[in-house]
Amino acid sequence: MYQYYNGLVIREGTDGVPADMVEKLFENAGWARNTPDWQKEKFSLIFKNSTWAFTVWDQKNMVGMVRVISDQIMAANIMDLVVLSEYRGKGIGQKLVELCVQKLPHGDWFAHTSANNFGFYEKCGFEVKDLSQHGTCAYYGYIQARKDGHR
Repeated sequence: MYQYYNGLVIREGTDGVPADMVEKLFENAGWARNTPDWQKEKFSLIFKNSTWAFTVWDQKNMVGMVRVISDQIMAANIMDLVVLSEYRGKGIGQKLVELCVQKLPHGDWFAHTSANNFGFYEKCGFEVKDLSQHGTCAYYGYIQARKDGHR
């Protein structure tokens, strides 16, 4: 699936995500540094057992991504959500979270993240129980289902 968003292309899928571009995103976010050559394939292998993934492209450059692990029935976990620093603040991350939640709209979603990201996830409809610590942000689909009249 391809989707256009503010001049960018969003691709859905876990196959063929280029390891070098994932590594670039992780380095930009401060999640990776000086990865040894023998470990570089992990940047594409992490998608092999992911349930869903979306990548964001500006021409031939991957500028954002998210991957999800889920049972596809009740719960899903956002594992990695990252957008290149020069593309942040343009709604790309929120769009990625929206696309994820659409895959399991009445399921329970979790994002384990640091406290400095809690505000972002709250904007996306997630609940944050304790703003003072690292923890999990949660989006409870069953609550939305009740509001929508499905339960």
